[in-house]
Amino acid sequence: MASRRELKKNVNYIAGELFTECLINTMFIPGTDKAKADELMAEVLKMQDEFVTRISHTEPGNVKGFYKKFRADFNAKVNEIIEAIGKLN
Repeated sequence: MASRRELKKNVNYIAGELFTECLINTMFIPGTDKAKADELMAEVLKMQDEFVTRISHTEPGNVKGFYKKFRADFNAKVNEIIEAIGKLN
């Protein structure tokens, strides 16, 4: 199992990449809806805060199940944001 520090670094890295992708779409791709991109960037930041906070507060007694659910939730949210980025144009 990875340490909490490494897990937080990974969450921050992925959130940063998603935020950067939204920002690049807004600045360099013509026809991008800037309002939707701004909402999506805010959602990325909220997702980052939520998941970093969840890492800090592990359920006692069910650690393996906690991280399994965490991974599933995180992957689902990231995929949802990636699909939303694809629909910005």
